[in-house]
Amino acid sequence: MNIEQIRNYCLSKKKVTESFPFDEDVLVFKVLNKMFALMSLKTWEEGNPYINLKCNPDYALELREEFECIRPGFHMNKKLWNSVYIYKGEIPPKFILELIDHSYDMVVKSMPKKLRSQLI
Repeated sequence: MNIEQIRNYCLSKKKVTESFPFDEDVLVFKVLNKMFALMSLKTWEEGNPYINLKCNPDYALELREEFECIRPGFHMNKKLWNSVYIYKGEIPPKFILELIDHSYDMVVKSMPKKLRSQLI
């Protein structure tokens, strides 16, 4: 998967926006102003692509045990975020999309009902 495919997939989800809230390097995807994915453009350009995704804490540990290329979230809460390194090709593209879906769903489920109703 390349960065444009991931970007397009993230933006195809309901009420998602993209921005650079931290600096000109880190591209952040938010659903109703809550982060669910972020990527460093620099690391992609350097050939070390990864995406940080929110994850259920138990599932995060399972993924880290199963896949060498899934590690605790770089510069994130290690309990709730994973860094998914894509350069190793260990993870099929379809599964990366499923992890993005999981992250999006985790964020949406944590929102108040009033906000969630905007996604229907």
